[in-house]
Order: sequence, then structure tokens, then C-alpha cells
Amino acid sequence: MDNNIKGGYSFWLTDPYFDEDTKAELEAIKDNEKEITERFYTDLKFGTGGLRGIIGAGTNRMNKYTVRKATQGLANIILKENGADKGVAIAFDSRRFSPEFADEAARCLCANGIKVFRFDSLRPTPELSFALRELGCIAGIVITASHNPAEYNGYKVYWEDGAQITAPKDREIIAEVNAIESYSNVKTMDGDAAKAAGLYNIIGAEIDDKYISVLKKLVLHPEALKKQAPSLKIVYTPLHGAGNVPVRRILRELGFESVYTVPEQEQPDGGFPTVPYPNPENAQAFTLALELAKRVDADLVLATDPDADRLGVYAKDSKTGEYLPFTGNMSGILLCEYELSQRKAKGILPANGAVVTTIVSGKMARAIAKEYDVALIETLTGFKYIGEQIKIFEHDGLHEFLFGYEESYGCLIGTHARDKDAIVAVMCLCEAAAYYKEHGMTLCDKMDELFEKYGFYREELHTITFKGIEGEQRIKSIMQRVRSYPPHKIGDHVISALYDYATDRKTDCVSGSIESTGLPKSNVLYFELENDAWFCMRPSGTEPKLKLYMGVRGKTSAEAAVLISELKKTVSSLLDE
Repeated sequence: MDNNIKGGYSFWLTDPYFDEDTKAELEAIKDNEKEITERFYTDLKFGTGGLRGIIGAGTNRMNKYTVRKATQGLANIILKENGADKGVAIAFDSRRFSPEFADEAARCLCANGIKVFRFDSLRPTPELSFALRELGCIAGIVITASHNPAEYNGYKVYWEDGAQITAPKDREIIAEVNAIESYSNVKTMDGDAAKAAGLYNIIGAEIDDKYISVLKKLVLHPEALKKQAPSLKIVYTPLHGAGNVPVRRILRELGFESVYTVPEQEQPDGGFPTVPYPNPENAQAFTLALELAKRVDADLVLATDPDADRLGVYAKDSKTGEYLPFTGNMSGILLCEYELSQRKAKGILPANGAVVTTIVSGKMARAIAKEYDVALIETLTGFKYIGEQIKIFEHDGLHEFLFGYEESYGCLIGTHARDKDAIVAVMCLCEAAAYYKEHGMTLCDKMDELFEKYGFYREELHTITFKGIEGEQRIKSIMQRVRSYPPHKIGDHVISALYDYATDRKTDCVSGSIESTGLPKSNVLYFELENDAWFCMRPSGTEPKLKLYMGVRGKTSAEAAVLISELKKTVSSLLDE
């Protein structure tokens, strides 16, 4: 075992700074060299969005000490910018230790003289984005690992515009965190003392009321809701997370009377006992919801992830009686088309409107934006880049934000938040279902109509997990090999352009010309293929995974299915060369 690893383990095991529970956990693995190495071979990295890792004792784990250290780095930046009095809003979800980590972050900030506004119980991530702007805070923190497995937790940082931190602020905070050499430099204080000093403030219902009120103002067809909402049947599962109360509240206030919540998944539980993976992208997450939907003959089946920023959808196909899954691209473009078409019909579609999506999301958005003569802006993967565009629009006045979405089941209507928002997505999707029902259509019918009109777009995401130290090296090796020796063709598809975002080079594979990608540097390779096909690869920013995205456009549904299957096989083979 490396001496640095041994030293780190020994320090945590013996230093009086660490509590007895931490030491007992570490003592229990004293004979497991591999486990000790995994926990201490590196510090849990404070990346461009914050922390995310496995819960446990050690420098490479999520625990109260790594949370305090991250918060001290954030506090240092806030103090440099004289933002102590503006304060920091803090929210947390249902994961293990989320309330405790939120409290640790709050007490560290207070010890640095920074005001804190902490929610009294679990809340959706998008409500944190709303709250920090509503309260005029300089920053926000959410304790969540989103849709990761139960052994994970995380720590996301937001800045005063309400979006997750982006350059250069992310680099500034990372530098402050990395500069902390000793845990003795991390401040904390008693919670009761912080409250008595007016630094530690608890927030709750007053923010909930304002948040829900702002969402309801985004409704485009209240008359359709009045007529159709009472008869629509909706099954909903919060997957043991933060969506239960706000989702049911907004549906109730909009007139939906037949909302059935999956009882086994209603209550918060960070162990997520009924699902292997609390992710609405995963079909297994819908098992209980679909069983309930069949019993009550539901029209829609909805699921939100633990921090309620992602929405998964099934809809009943009236032609077959089956419940059909909507990918994140499908629900995204359905809502995009609904928002644009209905705004145009009402005469409120701005001439400088813009739809914002990511480079790995489905390309039908391009066709829809062209149809309604609005700008289509593509960003790097991660909703923080979509949220950043709203700030840019407000600054330069060139565009007005209309809709943002990414393929990973996240979207945003309105600018009340600067992150994906499953609560507003539920509201707008159910409104769309009511509107189309009034016109004799289901959501499945509307989706079929969009495919017929714009083309049969089909996308796939292939994810490969590489765990531990060896896994990190394997991912780096694959990315470097493909970057150094890119293929000339991918299956039958000729590569028309290669975007290497790490080197900021877009290479035209026909002319050989090279230009800037126009986006920030990131470890991403994007292949633009002929005939509207594409392929992209990047390491996950939150999990030990390599992600392979791809898309095609067919003349029929059957043709698209064949094309995407062939492309997936070819792309997967790149990893073995």
C-alpha cells in the first residue's frame, strides 16, 4: 500500500478531529487493503458542479468532513466578494445523511459570518434555484446525488443567478477548496448559537407558496384544464424522493382530481428499497407505477427522481391500450412543440425567442425551432449550461428564453429557476395532455404526429461502468486512443465533422479545415455523420462511467430502429480496438 494512503488512513483513525463513529468505521476495514486504498488514494474531487461520491469515511468519500471542507472553500469566495450578508440558501433531498450534510454546510457558513437560509425539510432542487433568487442570496447549495444509487450523495453549488456554477466561478471555488491543506482550517459552530446570532435561518412554506404561484402563471390553456383535468387519470411516483408534496399540490390546484400516488414509493427513503436505481430513465423504476396504472386505467404515468428535477413519462396508447415509454428526448420535444405552437397561436411567441438544448440531445429540436422561426442554441452536456444561457440572454438582450431541455429527462419552462424542473414539467405535460384530449388526441397520438411531420428521429445512450482506480484509467485510455486515432467512418456512416471539445477544434472531415467549436473546453468527442446521424462520447461528470450517445433520422419508425441498432453496434466496437 502506498505510504500516502497509509498516512491518510492513520491520520483519520487517530486524530482527535474525527469522531468516534468515523474511527470505528475505519477500524472495521483495517485488514481490507483494497477498500482503504479506494477511500484514501485521492481526495473526493470538487468538480465543476460540486461533490458527488459514495457515502463513508475517508478523503475520497462523502462525509461531514469533506462537506465542511467544500463549504469552507465556498465561504472563502463569498467573503472575498463581500457576500456574507446576502447569504446562502440550502436545500436537501431524501438521501442518507442529506439533512445532516445540509446542517454541516450551514454551520460552516455561519462560522464564517455568512447568513444561511436552510429549508426545514426536503425540497426539489429547482425550488432551491428559485429560493436563492427570491431571497437575493449570493449562492445556493443542494445536498443530493440526483438519480445515483443509494450509496451515493452529493453537494451542488449554485451562484446568484440561480444556475449551477460555471466558468470562471467554478474554477475560483475549486481553487479555494484545493488550497485547504488542513481540516483544522475548516470552521464550524454550534447550530443553536448560529440561530441565536441571526445567522442560521429556517425557511419553508412561504417559499413553497411563491414557487407554486409562479409555476401556475405559466399555464397557457386554463380553459382546457377546467374541462379535461377532472377526468384525466394520473399515476405518479416520487421514487421515495422530494417530488411527492409539490407535484401532488400543483396537480390538485390545477384541477386534476384523479391522481394516484404509488403507496410503496410515496414516503422519503434514502435506501430506495423498491427500486434498484432511483432513476426515471430506468424502466424498472416504473414497475409498481405501471401495475397501479393498469388497475386504475390511468392515462399518464409519471415518475420524478429523488431531487425532483427529472421527469419520466409513460402514456397510454388508445389504439393498443398499452403504456408506451417516452424517452427524455421525446417528452422534451413534445413539450417544446406544445409551448412554441400554443404561444404562436396566442400571438405571444417573441421574434427573438430561443430554445436551448445540449449537443447530446435529440435533433428534432432543430426542425421544431426552424418551423417556428426561433433560435436553437446547443450547449455542452449539463443543465447548468442551459441555465447559464438565461443569464446571457438577460445581459445582452439578443434572445428571450422559451424552453430548455436535455436528453437525460430534464427540462425547464419559464425562468423562475435556472435548472431543470420536474415540477413545472409535470404541470406542463399534464396541461398538454388536457389540451390534446380536448382535441381528441392522446400524447401518444401527438408524438406520432411529430414523427410523421419532422422525421423519425431515434436516439440511444450506451453507458459503461468502470469502477475504482483501474476504471478511471480505463476511461482515460479509451478517450485518449479515440482522440489520437479517430475513425474515418463509423459503420456505413461517413464522418463529416469531428468536434474535440477538449482541444477546442472542429475539423471538417471533407475540406480538412479547422476552427473553434465555440463552446467551453470539455473532455468530449462529437462525430457529425452523414444523413443526420451523429455520435458522441464523454466520461460522466458524476459517476465512474463512459457515456456513448448516438442518434439517427429515418424515413419510417422501422428504418430508424434498424439504423440506430446498427450504429450502436459499431460505436460499441470502438471500445475494443
